[in-house]
Amino acid sequence: MKFISTRGAAPVLSFDEVVLTGLASDGGLYVPEVLPQISESTWRQWQSLPYDALAIEVMWPFVEGSMPRATFERMVREAYGSFRHSAVAPSKQLTHDVWLLELFHGPTLAFKDFALQLLGRLLDYFLAERGERGVVMGATSGDTGSAAIEGARHSEHLDVVILHPYQRVSEVQRRQMTTVLSDNVHNVAVEGNFDDCQAIVKASFMDQAFVAPNRLLAVNSINLARIMAQTVYYIYAGLRLGALDRPMAFSVPSANFGDVYGGFMARQMGFPIAHFTVATNANDALVRGLRGDLSRKPLLKTLSPSMDIVVSSNFERLLFDLHQRDGQMLAKVMADFQTGAVVLNDSVVQSARALFSAHAVDDAKTCETIRTVFEETGELLDPHTATAVDALQVTPAEMTKVVLATAHPAKFAEAVIQAGFSEVPLPTDMADLMHREERYTVLPNDLAQVQQFVQSVMG
Repeated sequence: MKFISTRGAAPVLSFDEVVLTGLASDGGLYVPEVLPQISESTWRQWQSLPYDALAIEVMWPFVEGSMPRATFERMVREAYGSFRHSAVAPSKQLTHDVWLLELFHGPTLAFKDFALQLLGRLLDYFLAERGERGVVMGATSGDTGSAAIEGARHSEHLDVVILHPYQRVSEVQRRQMTTVLSDNVHNVAVEGNFDDCQAIVKASFMDQAFVAPNRLLAVNSINLARIMAQTVYYIYAGLRLGALDRPMAFSVPSANFGDVYGGFMARQMGFPIAHFTVATNANDALVRGLRGDLSRKPLLKTLSPSMDIVVSSNFERLLFDLHQRDGQMLAKVMADFQTGAVVLNDSVVQSARALFSAHAVDDAKTCETIRTVFEETGELLDPHTATAVDALQVTPAEMTKVVLATAHPAKFAEAVIQAGFSEVPLPTDMADLMHREERYTVLPNDLAQVQQFVQSVMG
C-alpha cells in the first residue's frame, strides 16, 4: 500500500516511511492511496476472531512489505496483551438498541491505547532497522500523551517529549504522564491551550533541523498508523452486534476527528457502517465544520478537556475525500482557513450530511446525562462518553446504535463529582497514582524555547 498527502504536493510514501514521517512535507496529512476492499464473505469469516487476530487481518494490508508478517503479529499480540479485559474492546448493552463500546481497558484507561501501544513498537522497529534514533514530539489535550509515553517508555531508540496545556488537563491525566520517570520521557507544560501546543509541534515538523541528526516523530493522530489501528474496534464491535445484517450507527465523542475517521476508513474498506454521529462539548468546531462553516472561536475550558480543541486537525482527511481527493483544491481551502473563515460549497456539505450528524453538549447537560444513565443502567460514564450518549438524539432512530466509551470515569473526577457522585477509584494497579513523584517542565508558549528544551534532553 502507498500513501499520499491530502494537499497533493508531498512525495508518495510506503507504510514505514509514513510512520516515521507524520506530517507531510506540504503541510498535509497522509492517507492511503487505495484502500483494500473486503468482501462480505470475508467479514463473516472474521466474525469469530478474537480482537488481536482480527486486528492482524484488518491492518496487514497497510503494513505488508514493511516488515515480516510474523514480526507484526508478535507486535499486535504484545500491544493488546497489556489490556485489563480479555475481550480488549467489550460491548455492554445500555438500552434495547444502544450499546456501549468500552475502549478504556488499556494501560492508561483511554481509547488512545489501542493505537499507541502498537505505534511505539512500530517506531522502535523501523528505527532499529535503519540504525537511527528518533524524538517523539507530541501535543496532548489529555489522553494522547499518557498513551504515547506508555507505548514508548521502554523503547531503546526513542526519546519522548510530550506537550500538554498547563493546568488544562485533569489531575489524573497529568499524573499519568508526569509520574513516568524513565530517562527517555520528558513532559512539558505549555502556558497556553492545546491548540498552542499543537501549533508548536506542527511548526517543528515543518523545520526539523533543530533535532539533527535525530529524526522527529509524530504520535498525534496526524500519524496515519494511529487511524489504521482505530479502524479495528469499529469492525470488532460491528461484527458482534450485527452490522452485517442491520443498519448500525456509531456515536463518537471527538474534537480532532481522528477517532471518527478510523470508523470512516473502515467503511471505505467495505464494512457496513450506516451512520456516524459526532459528539463534541461546547467547543463545537466539528459541528460547525460538518455544516460547512470552517471558522475559529475562542477556546472554552470544559469538564471534558480532551475535546477542548479549536482546530480539528484530522477533519482535513475527510475534507480531502469530500473534495473528490483533489489535493490542489484542498490545499487552497486549508490555506484560506489559515487566514480566516471558510464556507464549504453545498455539494461538499450535502455529502457530509448523508453520512454524518453532529451535536454539541454543554457541561450542564453532560452532568445530567451522567446522572441519568447511572440511574437507568447503573453505568457511570466519563464526561466525553456522556456527550456521545446525549448526541443519540440526532442519530437515526431506526438503527442499532453503538456509543464509543473513550475513557474511564476515574480520569475525570471533577466532572463525576459535579454530576453528584463520589470520586471514582482508579484500578488497583494505579491506586497510588496521586502519591507518585512527578517530573515536568513549565515553559512559555514559545516555539524557540520548546525546541531548545527538546535539544537539551535528546539522548
